[in-house]
Amino acid sequence: MHGTPAPTILVTGATDGIGRETARELTRRGASVIVHGRNAERVAATVAELRTLGGAVPEPVIADLASLAAVRDMAAELAARDVHLDVLLHNAGVYMKRRELSVDGFEMTLAVNHLAPFLLTHLVLASSVGAQLRRVVNVSSMAHNRGRIDLADVQLLRGPFNSYASYATSKLANVLFTVELARRLHARGVTVNALHPGVSSTKLLTEGFEMEGSDSLADAAATSVALCLDPALASATGGYYVRSKLAPMHAAARDGELARRFYELSAQWTGATPLPG
Repeated sequence: MHGTPAPTILVTGATDGIGRETARELTRRGASVIVHGRNAERVAATVAELRTLGGAVPEPVIADLASLAAVRDMAAELAARDVHLDVLLHNAGVYMKRRELSVDGFEMTLAVNHLAPFLLTHLVLASSVGAQLRRVVNVSSMAHNRGRIDLADVQLLRGPFNSYASYATSKLANVLFTVELARRLHARGVTVNALHPGVSSTKLLTEGFEMEGSDSLADAAATSVALCLDPALASATGGYYVRSKLAPMHAAARDGELARRFYELSAQWTGATPLPG
C-alpha cells in the first residue's frame, strides 16, 4: 500500500464464491481482511489460504446472520478484539427455495440479506469498531429491479412463497438502505454504495435465474473490490454500480419517503438505534 496503513475490511460471507474471491483480491492488494462466515471450518480454511498470499494477516469472525443476537455478539466480539474497520462489505446472502422463518420470526431471505447488514452497520457505527469507518459496501443484484417493497407486507407473507420475488425484494431492500444510509451518513464522511457483482456460477445462483452468460469469479468480485479500495470512488456515495460503473437503480430506490419509512421499519425490527436524519 506504498507506506500507508493497510485498510481493515470486514467481508461477510467470505468463505466461498464471490465473497471468497473478493477476500483474496483485497488481500492481494494489501488489505487486512476480517473473514466472516457461519461455519468455523470454512472460515479457518479461508483464513489459512489468505495467509499464503502475503501482506496483512487476515483474521476470522464467526456468526450466523440469520440471528440478530448472533449479529450483536459478532459486533461485540470485534469491539472486544479492538478491531477498527475502514470498510464494511456486506457480501453474505441467501436464496431460499422455500419459506422459512429466522429465529427472530422474520422471513429468512429478508433476515439474512437485509436485516443482518442493517443491524451490523448500526452496531459498528455506534462503537469503536466504526470510529475510522469510511466506506460501507452493500452487495445487491440486478434482481433488485424486479423487487417490490410494500411496507404492509415487506416479507411477502401473504399468499404462496415465491423464491425469486423474496430474493428480488431483499436486493431492493439493499439498495433502499444504501440510499437512505448514504443520506444520513453524508455529514459524517462515510460513503455507502450498492452493487451488482456480475453473474457467476456460485451456489447462490444454482436456481438458474441469473445465468444468462457467466462471469469469472474475479470479474464478479471486481466491483466490490473497486468500491472498497478505488481512490476514485472514495467520495462517491448513494450509488448503484455494475462493472465498477455507476448504473441506474430501480425507481423505487429513488423514492425518498419510501426509503425513510423502510429505514425506520428496519430499525424497529432489528432494535437498531436510528441515525439522525
